[in-house]
Amino acid sequence: MTFHERVYKVVRKIPKGKVATYGQVAALMGSPRASRQVGWALHALDAAKVENVPWQRVVNKQGYISIMNHEHAQDEQAWKLKRDGVKVIKKEKLWWVNLEKYLWKK
Repeated sequence: MTFHERVYKVVRKIPKGKVATYGQVAALMGSPRASRQVGWALHALDAAKVENVPWQRVVNKQGYISIMNHEHAQDEQAWKLKRDGVKVIKKEKLWWVNLEKYLWKK
């Protein structure tokens, strides 16, 4: 199984209404120092897989939506999280999730 496939496998386990951090996903897949690579793996999702991997449920360690991607904008991720039942607020011009309330505790 490739690194990307391992990332997608963990991300698929994040329940609706919860989020995980890039570092948390990396640790759960046995690569605790690979949070940046987790982000790259999610960025690399192709159209065939994007519907099967809830990429929107991964945020940075402060709870901010940190993607800088024209294909999947921060507003899109915030909308998808809201649709999942996660309260997302605008904070310092960025979208933010309260990790105390919404962090997935595996």
